[in-house]
Amino acid sequence: MTLFFSLVLLVLGVYAVYALWDNHQVYAEAENVQTALLKIKPVVDEEGDGGASFEELLAINEDVCGWITLDNTEVDYPILQGENILSYINTDVYGNFALAGSIFLDPANTTDFQDAYCLIYGHHMDEHKMFGDLDLYEDEEFFNENTTGTLILPDRSYRLEIFACLQVVSSEDAVFDPEQWQTDPAGLLEFARDNALYLHEETIAALREDENPQILGLSTCSSEFTDARTVLLARMVPYSQG
Repeated sequence: MTLFFSLVLLVLGVYAVYALWDNHQVYAEAENVQTALLKIKPVVDEEGDGGASFEELLAINEDVCGWITLDNTEVDYPILQGENILSYINTDVYGNFALAGSIFLDPANTTDFQDAYCLIYGHHMDEHKMFGDLDLYEDEEFFNENTTGTLILPDRSYRLEIFACLQVVSSEDAVFDPEQWQTDPAGLLEFARDNALYLHEETIAALREDENPQILGLSTCSSEFTDARTVLLARMVPYSQG
């Protein structure tokens, strides 16, 4: 009996070591991919145009359609759009299997980000990988002090003004059915006002005054409750508007 329990403990110990090693490999691969891609991150010139390095990204994968950066976080990644919602869940920008997946645009959106509401997804990971840092905005002080980011496209760029942090179920159509807001996001603004953890009313007011308002949503998994998602909403402001 003692030998049996010793064998059980040995097997459990080996499995625990393997699980730690495997988890480390997942995070190491995600970090290696991000490090390599940051070397060819597009730049924004004074007119807000994407830099020539977008050509390098497109040479790696023609599904690359943008680059997202959130200031004072580690969110700094290319955005891809596949044929369906599963295309890049476990596939990196090089087309290789990767549990970390990629940051990707909802296939219901147009690739050129011309819709009134565009939605991007990323896995929630620890160690500040992928969209793990969206959790930071669940802290009211961080949310209030960190409202900026950049969306770089091949032909133009946007300043991002984060105005809402929400926790919603994955089946919430107001957030996860972008087609209903592709011409007018007014209903999404009302949903945000009614359901957000935190909100910046001045940005919502600015969106209501925009002739062609555009909103970018960022979604990741949350452990807050069953099927929970943490979602940020940001106003897209073309650099040409100053």
